[in-house]
Amino acid sequence: MKINPGAGQHTRTWGYAACAWCALFAVMHIFWAVGGDVGLASSAGPDLAARRPDAFVLLGLWGVALVLLAGAAFSVGLARWRPSGGLRRGMVVLGWLVGTVLLARALLLELVLLTGAGGVASSVGPLETRWSLILWNPWFALGGLTLVAATRQFQRV
Repeated sequence: MKINPGAGQHTRTWGYAACAWCALFAVMHIFWAVGGDVGLASSAGPDLAARRPDAFVLLGLWGVALVLLAGAAFSVGLARWRPSGGLRRGMVVLGWLVGTVLLARALLLELVLLTGAGGVASSVGPLETRWSLILWNPWFALGGLTLVAATRQFQRV
């Protein structure tokens, strides 16, 4: 695997943006895992945020934080590494897959909440619905867009 020190900075921008997105979201999950509560009720729901069952803290907060930190490292890899063969193909597939899943999650949930399809908006409550529409879904869309753009940049170099 080669690092591409001669590549222009423009070829790295999206990889570092995706890294920043992952790192910021990881910090939020770590904050929640160690007991912080700002924003948790609007994300996970007030009941889960108040009860904080061990499985939720271990898997939903610490586990997600670890996955996001791995995503941050992967994103830096998209910016700096220039592997060939199967590793390159694997990075491209993973980048497109995860970026697309993040975008689909954001857009589909936004559509469901806006239209009230399936009664989802009433089942999650007005607080979670409002914050999903104005913060969380756009946040996931931003993550998906940065990862898709980083993967596309990676493919071009």
